Amino acid sequence: MTTVDTTPDDDRITPEILKVAGVVVLGAIMSILDVTVVNVALPTFQTELSSNGEPIAYSTVAWTATAYMLALAAVIPLTGWAADRFGTKRLYMIAVALFTAGSVLCATAWNIEALIGFRVLQGLGGGMLMPLGMTIMTRAAGPHRMGRLMAILGIPMLLGPIMGPILGGVLIDAASWHWVFLINLPIGIFAFVYALRVLPSDSPEPSERLDVRGMLLMSPGLALLLYGISSIPGEGTVTAAKVLIPAAIGVLLIASFVFHSFRPQHPLLDLRLLTNRNLAVSIVVMFLFAGAFFGALLLVPTYFQQVRGESVKMAGLLVAPQGIGAMLTMPIAGTLVDRMPVGRIVPFGFLGILIGMGGLVMSTDPSTPYWHIMGWLFVMGLGMGATMMPTFTSALKTLKEADVARGSTLLNVFQQVASATGIAVISVVLTNHIKDGAIVPGSDKVPGLDGGVTAAQLASSSHSGQGAELVEKLKVPASLLNEGFDNLANAFQASYWVAIAVLVVTLIPVAMMPRKQEAAHLLDDEDVPPVVVH
Repeated sequence: MTTVDTTPDDDRITPEILKVAGVVVLGAIMSILDVTVVNVALPTFQTELSSNGEPIAYSTVAWTATAYMLALAAVIPLTGWAADRFGTKRLYMIAVALFTAGSVLCATAWNIEALIGFRVLQGLGGGMLMPLGMTIMTRAAGPHRMGRLMAILGIPMLLGPIMGPILGGVLIDAASWHWVFLINLPIGIFAFVYALRVLPSDSPEPSERLDVRGMLLMSPGLALLLYGISSIPGEGTVTAAKVLIPAAIGVLLIASFVFHSFRPQHPLLDLRLLTNRNLAVSIVVMFLFAGAFFGALLLVPTYFQQVRGESVKMAGLLVAPQGIGAMLTMPIAGTLVDRMPVGRIVPFGFLGILIGMGGLVMSTDPSTPYWHIMGWLFVMGLGMGATMMPTFTSALKTLKEADVARGSTLLNVFQQVASATGIAVISVVLTNHIKDGAIVPGSDKVPGLDGGVTAAQLASSSHSGQGAELVEKLKVPASLLNEGFDNLANAFQASYWVAIAVLVVTLIPVAMMPRKQEAAHLLDDEDVPPVVVH
């Protein structure tokens, strides 16, 4: 069994600590990659899981992604309590086992309903992996090494959106959709055995009771809120009943939980932790940043596919410079955050993100050279690597060890809501701009195209076989199609402007991040004097 030394005078990254980091990274890779890999397979599910030869409606197969996300959201609030009750090692192994079993069951799905059900099981395991991983890494690192270890955890968080489309495309082309899920089997078995041998045992607190009322308010409330938010792109407006009703119920349940959470000694989500200034400021930074950044990042591969006509795999490769940039600065930022205040690092990272995003705004024209776009993505990645994990580190390093599991749970809940909100809002901005324009003559008479399509809508689908047939059928002149691509490019530009506006607002809480040395309290529970951290 591995014993991790976290004494305050030990500043080394030992082989034992790296082994613990390896376990956590494996779990994060499985959980994060699975989201983007499955998104690539949605069109395949439409035909492969059809029982009558007719393609399944996209709104139905999209539930394979929605069900996973909702299960993720429902289980995250329980993670802090479960970690205290069962221990992080045991719970982490249970989460890996659940995720792996859910993956295998997904591969055996005989229809779309079965696949959706198995994705829920998969999400229950996947939702615990990231907050538990952050807790394990924090405890293993100690206050002096948190920045460097958290930087390692950030790698799969950055590479997931990039590698997912590439891996999904390769697996589907080379084998079948089943391998999108079966690929997790060997990784899951290895991660389970690896965790059993490497993770240090901890001492759970079985005396703590589950906040049942809090669970009945927070878990369904969070799931309903995210369901409503995620329905916005499909409905095209926030006023649709499918959006408003579940989101309103979700907000009411969450608001009720907030009032309830200050009564029990150990609530499901401990909002009292927000009295820790570092945690509160970091959560605000992460909420605004995650909404803007991940919402905009999702559009970049879509731009390459719809405006430039690239395949899913090629679009993923073209986005790779962003991940490369982040991988270059993340270890540097991790080292620096162990030596100096995070408030002197993150602003420079944000500057890189703003410059990169500003470059993307000016690079949506269909004739923009690829190396221009890839250069701006690289700059944005450099900024990302110096921003995200230092912010996580700042949030957790001044908490007591007993509070780390609940602090990381809070961070993950807010990040999940922020990402879903950002993706929904920016997607609606894009969709509404694409719909805004004159209808292509004759398209309103085509069966299935209620009200017809705009030039931008036609251009976005013209690279596909069905879209090309429609262009030919309507005898659309080249000038009108080119106008559609220009309108499409403008729609992406408008969406990026929304992201920039939110990032500019984020500079306010970024300026409030600590700029002086502070005492770390990770070792307080072991009667070790507080350690001065930067």
